[in-house]
Amino acid sequence: MAVVGVDVRRLLADSGEPREWVAPRTDMVTALLGVWFGIGLMIDAWAHSNLAELETFFTPWHAVFYSGFAAVSGWIIWQVLRGTRSGRQGLAAVPMGYLAGLVAVPAFAAFGFADMMWHTFLGIETDIDILFSPSHLGLIATMSLIITTPLRSAWRAPDVGERPSLGRLLPALLGLAFATTLVSLFVSYGNAMQYGAVHVVDAFSTTDGGGASDLAASIVITNVVLLAPVLLLVRRWQLPFGSVTVLFTVGVLMPGAQTAFENLPILLSFVAAGVASDLLIRWLRPSAERRAAYWAFAGLSALVTWSLFIAVASAAGGGLPAVPELWTGAPTVAGLIGLALGVLFLPEARRT
Repeated sequence: MAVVGVDVRRLLADSGEPREWVAPRTDMVTALLGVWFGIGLMIDAWAHSNLAELETFFTPWHAVFYSGFAAVSGWIIWQVLRGTRSGRQGLAAVPMGYLAGLVAVPAFAAFGFADMMWHTFLGIETDIDILFSPSHLGLIATMSLIITTPLRSAWRAPDVGERPSLGRLLPALLGLAFATTLVSLFVSYGNAMQYGAVHVVDAFSTTDGGGASDLAASIVITNVVLLAPVLLLVRRWQLPFGSVTVLFTVGVLMPGAQTAFENLPILLSFVAAGVASDLLIRWLRPSAERRAAYWAFAGLSALVTWSLFIAVASAAGGGLPAVPELWTGAPTVAGLIGLALGVLFLPEARRT
């Protein structure tokens, strides 16, 4: 037993070489396997939202979900093994950006086992309690670390630069976009992307019954969930056109799965908002060095997103809501929150 302990310590001992970056195609494979992982979770979310009764942990959608985990985890581990085959040991064998994902792999497996035990002995959650299950929260936290591996890999990669192409940045965008869908899933009780057009019009047509306050709160929560990742990227890179469109298009897939895409006009309004935000980036050129443009983009992106939300809901839902203060004020509040996020993300311009 002592010999085994010595061998493990020897294997984990850092051999001291500088850690390396993987090739862009490696990050793309990591991202695509993460897409498999994420789509599996979306199928599972669809099942929990649209099937009347789930009685077992062993389901076809869990098979897709956990096989995606096995695929992306195996790929991450393989990158480390490639490093060890070249003579590296310990941290030196782990590619840049891949350490957090590597650590999250056994943690996710442990939470997966805990989730199986939880469902076996305590049953299958079918309501809001599913979003607060400790095993589910552990799965979602570790999954987010795994699927954002391409983002961390690209963050300081020497070949990316300040003006990356959309193709080079795509693995990072996919990883961050699917991580954002995880957050949107676990705030489903406040996700405005799940509203149908008629529901939006009805909610903002009266101040009685709590529907207006529920929608207003959902707009605030969803606004932060969607905008914060965009502002993170805009602070780091001068984003190529199409970046926000990719983020928002992936972002509508989770609420789309939960609603069986019955609210398609609302979902498409966010895709249009992604295109509009890309146009704003091209026009304003926000960056860490251009604080005023960054702040303007943060406020205007949110304002445009939620103005489109109200406009599409009104067009598809039979007319404008009856309370003008609500349908004019909600996008304005979202814009002000966007501006506040911009100030928090970039309180001072970075000096070149």
